[in-house]
Amino acid sequence: MSHSIEIKEGAYIISDAHYSDDRVQLLAFIKAIHSKELKPTQLILMGDIFDALFGLIDYTYETNQEMIDLLEVIAEDIEVFYFEGNHDFNLKAIFKNIQIFPIAKQPLLASYKNKKIYLAHGDFDAPFGYQLYTALIRNPFMLFVLKYIDIALNHFIINKIEGHLDKKDDCKELVWFEDFIQKRFRNKYKCDYFIEGHFHQNKTLRLNSFTYINLGAFACNQRYFIVKSVQDKELLEEHQFSNER
Repeated sequence: MSHSIEIKEGAYIISDAHYSDDRVQLLAFIKAIHSKELKPTQLILMGDIFDALFGLIDYTYETNQEMIDLLEVIAEDIEVFYFEGNHDFNLKAIFKNIQIFPIAKQPLLASYKNKKIYLAHGDFDAPFGYQLYTALIRNPFMLFVLKYIDIALNHFIINKIEGHLDKKDDCKELVWFEDFIQKRFRNKYKCDYFIEGHFHQNKTLRLNSFTYINLGAFACNQRYFIVKSVQDKELLEEHQFSNER
């Protein structure tokens, strides 16, 4: 498999910000990049950046429009890669300047110097029932039908979904996580690193043949990661954003 993207030193990686009216911290962070107060060499968005952004459902664009516009402008200056999550998909209908990787193209094998790195949101190998669900909700015809039913119901469906998502606990520790990852990746993938989000655990595990990194969620405490590996140091340097400067 050829490498699809080349990761640069100084790239910023962000996962699971779940941006919404109730979680606005990401907007200040993106504005800091837009104003060049923060200067990533690339921006890698690992999915669930928005809490609800569905391509072809125009209503979900409305509260997210400022963020969408800022990301599009940033992508005119630096490379922006967006790995779709389960809260943000069919994004090619929204973003013109950003390179989009839908779930069907995940995990993506990337390169960084002499390292092979797989990147994914984290739900690409879920059980069949989940995969059927994700295929249905991404289907353009299903979204077309949903869009007009939602309009007829004065956006009851989308508002109900957003209300449900706002109540979720995005920061809980999963006690079963390490065993789950050990079994899930046993004898799979030849690489140096496998990086994903989705589970919000902020953990690094040394598996048999590679290092697994589950990214911390930006939604929990505004964590983000900078690619900055020097000899014996880790691949990712963890940072915490604060707009109180």
